Amino acid sequence: MATVSAPFARLAEVTSAARPEVEVDDLDLALLRALASDARQSQRALARQVEMSPPAVADRIARLERLGAIRGYRVEVDWAALGYPVVVYIAVTAGPGMDLSEIIQAIRALPEAEDMSVVTGGLDLLVRLRVRDHVHLRELLLAEIFQISGVQRTETYLSLADVEPANFTAAMLAQMSQRRGAPEKT
Repeated sequence: MATVSAPFARLAEVTSAARPEVEVDDLDLALLRALASDARQSQRALARQVEMSPPAVADRIARLERLGAIRGYRVEVDWAALGYPVVVYIAVTAGPGMDLSEIIQAIRALPEAEDMSVVTGGLDLLVRLRVRDHVHLRELLLAEIFQISGVQRTETYLSLADVEPANFTAAMLAQMSQRRGAPEKT
């Protein structure tokens, strides 16, 4: 890896592009709140909750998907139940002048890399890893992460427990509705 004068120059190539803000109205927010509480419910059930016709709900959902407000529908896997109970955060600092995009690509290629953020401050990346145990972590660090060209320093943080809000998406959408002065349905 060669040093570059602008280590963030190619960052746009490996990170998600910023999307323009999507205009939503009170009905869109009500639909999103209903989906946040149960994304598997039928459009007919959604229509009953927001007091619209099923075709109108289908049109609204299609519009929200097209505009990127709804990015997808996913399964949430309990990784501990599947043998990957350990969550580790790795703070990565790139060497002076190193191309951060190359480090990001190398880490992104690791199946254990669950999430990654480019951050400000004394480090460059914060990576969330999912591993089986401390032996798996040691192997991953020694054989993979420490071998990435351009990584100057890492700090490893073992997560003792995840503390998540009951439903982050629903809470944020409810806050948006309250700011707009919309009555909360759902």
